[in-house]
Amino acid sequence: MKCRFEFEMNNLHEIYEFGEVARQANGSVLLKSGKTVMLATVVIEKEPVEEDFLPLTVQYIEKSYAAGKIPGGFVKREQKPGDFETLTARIVDRALRPLFPKGFLYPVVITVMVLSADAQSDLQVLALKAASAALYISDIPIRKAVSGVRVAKIDGNIVYNPTLEELKKSTLDLYLAGTAEELLMIEMAAIGSYRTEVVPTTPIDPFMDPTLAEEVIMVKEPNAMPEEELAQIIKEGKEVLIQECKEYEKYFIEIAKPMLELPLEPEKINEELWLYIDEIYKDEIKDAITAMAKSERNELLKEIAKKIAEDEVAQEQGWEYELIYKVVEKYKRKIVREMILQEGKRADGRGLKDVRPIDIKTNILPSAHGSCLFTRGETQALVVCTIGEKTDAQMFEMLTSKGPEYEHFMVHYNFPPFSVGEAKPITAPGRRELGHGNLARRALEPVVDVPEDKTYRLVSEILESNGSSSMATVCGGALAMRAANIELADLVAGVAMGLVVEDEKYAILTDIMGLEDHDGDMDFKVAGTSEGITAMQMDIKLGGVAHEILQEALVQAREARVYILDVMKKAEEKIEINEENLPSSETIFVHPSKIADIIGQAGKTIKEIIEKFEVTIDIDREKGRVRVTGKNRPKVIAACEHIENITKKSTSQPVTFEPGEILKGRVKRTTSFGAFVELPGGVDGLLHISKLAARRVERVEDVVEEGDEVEVEVLSQKGHKIELALRQVFKRDG
Repeated sequence: MKCRFEFEMNNLHEIYEFGEVARQANGSVLLKSGKTVMLATVVIEKEPVEEDFLPLTVQYIEKSYAAGKIPGGFVKREQKPGDFETLTARIVDRALRPLFPKGFLYPVVITVMVLSADAQSDLQVLALKAASAALYISDIPIRKAVSGVRVAKIDGNIVYNPTLEELKKSTLDLYLAGTAEELLMIEMAAIGSYRTEVVPTTPIDPFMDPTLAEEVIMVKEPNAMPEEELAQIIKEGKEVLIQECKEYEKYFIEIAKPMLELPLEPEKINEELWLYIDEIYKDEIKDAITAMAKSERNELLKEIAKKIAEDEVAQEQGWEYELIYKVVEKYKRKIVREMILQEGKRADGRGLKDVRPIDIKTNILPSAHGSCLFTRGETQALVVCTIGEKTDAQMFEMLTSKGPEYEHFMVHYNFPPFSVGEAKPITAPGRRELGHGNLARRALEPVVDVPEDKTYRLVSEILESNGSSSMATVCGGALAMRAANIELADLVAGVAMGLVVEDEKYAILTDIMGLEDHDGDMDFKVAGTSEGITAMQMDIKLGGVAHEILQEALVQAREARVYILDVMKKAEEKIEINEENLPSSETIFVHPSKIADIIGQAGKTIKEIIEKFEVTIDIDREKGRVRVTGKNRPKVIAACEHIENITKKSTSQPVTFEPGEILKGRVKRTTSFGAFVELPGGVDGLLHISKLAARRVERVEDVVEEGDEVEVEVLSQKGHKIELALRQVFKRDG
């Protein structure tokens, strides 16, 4: 049945069209918003899988034609998903997965395709809305709408679903997803702002105008959000989601297909086997849990299951190994949760708020620019910082961007199988690796100011993992940058929080390990400075969390973060920076008239400097700015000294002229603000654009050009600085 619904939802105009396209799918929708058109489809396989997990696959695909483009590269069709596509698919998956009931073992594939793209549309918000609508009206037995909302803070005001242009002015990027009853997912990042600052620099030439040596630079203002403010914004955003979902359900229910009768596979627990394990093997499983607190592997449980399968009772009862192992796993979960809720004790003996022991070593790699080995309990991240040039930036192209964009701060997270004791080869990064790297980048970005001529790359190699490896990446990443002598507005630390809920009882866990992540009800990662939160990610497995619990978890996370930051600050004080490893950049200012001496005839002098000192040189002719960059700081300093010597050789006591004196000279060089005229005695004078004629002149070249002979009047002289006024021009062509 064809049907069309139109909504005005918190700054979004949405049109949903059902029954028009992709009618063979179990559910499909065309979502239109502005110039954006998305197709979302849901298809289910009616035969359940044998494994005990939800076989849900979410795909988000951007088509180049949606923005009037042809794919770049040799192959002119869409290839593997880009990072943005992968991260968007992950967001949709994390928001919809909690809707499926336990025991749902039927393969489901949700596909979202961008068919037309608006440059100002938030494709991640629309992708979730489209996928949810297709799922809701399908015959899959789920009748809950999920909505997403982007929250920004612009000029102190909260804005829902800002345009991408508006988001650039925001100090907050908060993505919320939930149903009419529950908040299911949170992704948050604080965004640092910039201010301009004039930096005076002493020029080499003592007679040079000091204002020419001033640089206008962009300075990053750090940003972190206090927990109380963020909790209130989330609470208000949740109300927005509730209203949106209720509105969707009010209309979508009219065209929802009759639900399929799909028998769920309930958890089958053999009660006799459960009682037998409880009587005979309880202590062994408790010991195994204690041992598992040191590893994400569950080899000990497998050994216990094998042992049970071999004893006489199991063989008499016909209990197979697979059944035994499944019951042992469930029994282990019960013990872990009981210890937490009833005893306030965790598998490794910690209290609920305790952080595992932390050990930090910096600059352990002799040839790297900066490195940090961050160990917290049985989680270990080796984070390495590399400082590159502007040209080392990662080039990427968004669907709606007019051309390539460049990423000058990168965080790459790698999770090799040996980190959890698995005998598998290392493969290409998957969704998890991309997601964790993106979270760490968002956590660190508000305190990192990358100069316009630099690129910073952090690589996190997870050497050992037992929970919270992404947060170890954040901690190690901040110290790796400090070990590379990179200035940070503040140190950033991260901690993973957990939640266990049974009836009216609940417990919030600080610094969770793999065991608690697996058997808990919430995965909650918080990173920030001593001032507040810079990034956060939350996934709820139990289908929602009370606002009061969320507030309590944020406060508990802050206590842990402050403790970790104290440990990190002590490690920072002990950093020994290897100056010889670090690329260096120095800026010196010379009189603009001396630039020609630095370059030399046909560039001979500057080429010799570059080859001799192994540096690159960037010159601003108008301001006389010379930036020298190289991989070895001593050589950079030596190159700067060499350039200073060149300019000094060509600098002598100024020839003196009297104000009002009439001279003849030759235009040596023109700039946007005037022309430099070579005067008798081999010195240069400045003929400012305002002194070229009685009337206003738009371009210097409209009056004089390089090589023209001119007659000028001396207005003033201060050392080498000679100001002139034009009297007459003798053009080169006669």
